[in-house]
Amino acid sequence: MALYSEKVMDHFRNPRNVGVIEDADGIGEAGNPVCGDIMKIYLKIDNDIITDVKFETFGCGSAIASSSMATELIKGKPISEAKELTNKAVTEALDGLPAHKLHCSVLAEEAIRLALRDYFDKNNIPYDPAEYPDPGCESCCHTH
Repeated sequence: MALYSEKVMDHFRNPRNVGVIEDADGIGEAGNPVCGDIMKIYLKIDNDIITDVKFETFGCGSAIASSSMATELIKGKPISEAKELTNKAVTEALDGLPAHKLHCSVLAEEAIRLALRDYFDKNNIPYDPAEYPDPGCESCCHTH
C-alpha cells in the first residue's frame, strides 16, 4: 500500500486556493516548531459566508495537501460550518494521512480557527474564546 492516498498526492501536486488575499477579513497562522510546518489562511467573508479562502504553507507534502483540502472544504460555506471543520474531517477528505503526519491536519484546523478569531476580533463579533485557540498557542505540538 502506498504511503499517501491519490487525493493527498493530487492536492500536493495541484494545490487549490494557493496565495494571499490582500484585503482579507481574517488571517490565521499556525505553526509547529517541532516539524517546521507553518500554515497561513486568509479569509474573505461576506454576510457570514466564506466567499474566498487562500493559503500559504511552508511544509511537507502532507501540510500542503491538508491546507488545500481544508480550504476546499470551507469555501462557500457559512462561518457556522467552517468553525466546525475538524482535523479528522480534513484527514478523511484526503482518504487518510500516515499517523506521523496527522499534525498537518491539526494545523489546518487551527489556522482556520485563528483566521475566524481574527475576523471576529476585527469586527467586534462576540465568540466563545474556548472555541478558538489563542494566537501563538502550540497545542498541536503536544501530539508528538
